[in-house]
Amino acid sequence: QVQFVESGGGLVQPGGSLRLSCAASGSISSISARSWYRQAPGKQRELVATVTFGGTTTYADSVKGRFTISRDNAKNTYYLQMNSLKPEDAAIYYCNTPSARFDWGRGAQDAVSS
Repeated sequence: QVQFVESGGGLVQPGGSLRLSCAASGSISSISARSWYRQAPGKQRELVATVTFGGTTTYADSVKGRFTISRDNAKNTYYLQMNSLKPEDAAIYYCNTPSARFDWGRGAQDAVSS
């Protein structure tokens, strides 16, 4: 069984920053690519960013230049640095693999409001 635990969410003003963390445990390959997703109220969950074991990254157009995904392979943990946050970034953020192969965790709530 694989478990993802997201942390680091919070309330920030527009233009602010947050850093999310995701700890993965269980039977998941340490070399698998990892992704961040988000789901805003009333909307479908969307893929935000992906990082491969080697560090290659891809981003949704809506967050390019503002978000940075990274990983610490030794800790089996990965991160999402979110800068220049906008109200439309408010969502619950989840981690999983690019194919969303495993059960979802509880997510990290990110609220952006002035």
